[in-house]
Amino acid sequence: MPAGASRATQTGMTHDFLVIGGGIAGTSAGAQLAQLGSVCLLEAEDALAYHSSGRSAALYEAQYGLPSTVALNLASRTAHETLDGGLLTPRGLMLLATQGDEDAFADDCTKMHLTPLSPAEAHAMVPILDTAHVTTAAYHSEAWDIDTDRIVQHYARQIRNNGTLETAARVRKITRTVTGWQVTTDTVPYEARTLVNAAGAWADAIATLAGIPPIGLTPYRRSMARMPAPGGHDVSRWPMLFGVNESWYAKPDAGAWLVSPAEEDPAHPHDAFTDDLTLAEGIARYQPFVTEEVTRVTSSWAGLRTFAPDRSLVIGPDPADPHFLWFAGQGGYGFQTAPAASALLADLVAGRAPVLDRGTVASLSPSRLR
Repeated sequence: MPAGASRATQTGMTHDFLVIGGGIAGTSAGAQLAQLGSVCLLEAEDALAYHSSGRSAALYEAQYGLPSTVALNLASRTAHETLDGGLLTPRGLMLLATQGDEDAFADDCTKMHLTPLSPAEAHAMVPILDTAHVTTAAYHSEAWDIDTDRIVQHYARQIRNNGTLETAARVRKITRTVTGWQVTTDTVPYEARTLVNAAGAWADAIATLAGIPPIGLTPYRRSMARMPAPGGHDVSRWPMLFGVNESWYAKPDAGAWLVSPAEEDPAHPHDAFTDDLTLAEGIARYQPFVTEEVTRVTSSWAGLRTFAPDRSLVIGPDPADPHFLWFAGQGGYGFQTAPAASALLADLVAGRAPVLDRGTVASLSPSRLR
């Protein structure tokens, strides 16, 4: 048997849980479920976290999102601080506004619990800000970078303790059996009692293959440009910058500087790539707030943020089949919600009382969309 291959691959052995999708959703779900039974995770690409999870802005900011998302964020904080020795690095978040942005600025400050700053105070923290354009700013320190690779690998190790991860395993057929599910890839069939749909932008397609009605998930493209640090500055201690209404954002990254148009363009499930015009428009929205002109983009990429119609995550069994579990619709919140969201899924499977209140659990249930 080749190194790393599982007996399940060779014989079709039935697992307790078959997880489809190897991003942060699938790996975190698989890790939690591995405490309840054996897990086999199937990822279509050659590596884990290839699509949206590998293209994340990687920020933990607990007040970002709908109330149900904020509840998951807050419940995930301890895990982010302790898993694998801690996954968070201080970053901070700064909101910038110009004339005419007053109402949106006030709304964002309230939602994200930000403290107003004068343009001069903001400039002292980020010396490239153009105080002739920035009329007001706000800040808080309660935002951290997440080590996304470490958290995915942490969860992958937990799965391997009671199961296997199979990459380059694209799902072609799903069949309901007397004892559970059979999932066929290009090479072999896999079997499990319970199927976990953590396929990101492809989650509705996976449901359709399984004979489960889709729930109306929509992938939205979001792009990113990487460029040299503005003006040669050491950007390592700068906060993440946001325009009001998330019209753009910028963030330090390994000595370089990232700028995103923060667009939300509907897309079909695919290996996303940037649109040059969209990227240029986003940089144009960012440019007036800083004195350093963007002259060179060293690389760019895009990912798909997939939302349910009401934009809350979808966690739990489908009403039509309790052995078909949804773990989808993470949108832009997959990493920061992962510890609590995956714990909720395991609690629902095990019949345990979740940490989250009943109202929040109900707002995340697939039943709300039927």
